[in-house]
Amino acid sequence: MSAQSQASGFVYAGQMPTLEHLATVVVLVDPPQEVGDTPQGKRRLIPITGGTVQGARLRGRILPGGADFQLIRSPTFTDIHARYVIETDEGHRVYVENTGIRTGSAEDIARLVNGQPMDPARIYFRSYPRFETAEPSLAWLNDSLFVGTGARYPDRVELVFFRLG
Repeated sequence: MSAQSQASGFVYAGQMPTLEHLATVVVLVDPPQEVGDTPQGKRRLIPITGGTVQGARLRGRILPGGADFQLIRSPTFTDIHARYVIETDEGHRVYVENTGIRTGSAEDIARLVNGQPMDPARIYFRSYPRFETAEPSLAWLNDSLFVGTGARYPDRVELVFFRLG
């Protein structure tokens, strides 16, 4: 707290952020490319082959060519780092870098890693996507913070992104 704030009697109590739904995203994936057990953990890359983006302010498709670079740090914890491009319905491009974590019991995570179906409610999957675009009408994506929740299925990842207000 600054001396001026103390002197005036004002203390910034903060404001509870609101969540505004940005989009529901379905990311289609190919089988993982396993690197193996490295000193940091089990490294693997999951190719992104396409997908859809459905939201009031952002709609389009995910272009093939992205990937999710995962690091399985322990039997219960995975670092997620996906990079891909959205092409909006208007033809504008948006780069996405989505970083997060996925945790659950060792048994549940093993099922996911092996491509077996798993009830998403049993897995904690949270992320913070960042967006970059050159399109002026979408500049607000560059200047906002977002959070997301996710669910992994054998052939896709389903994400729901929210803008922090």
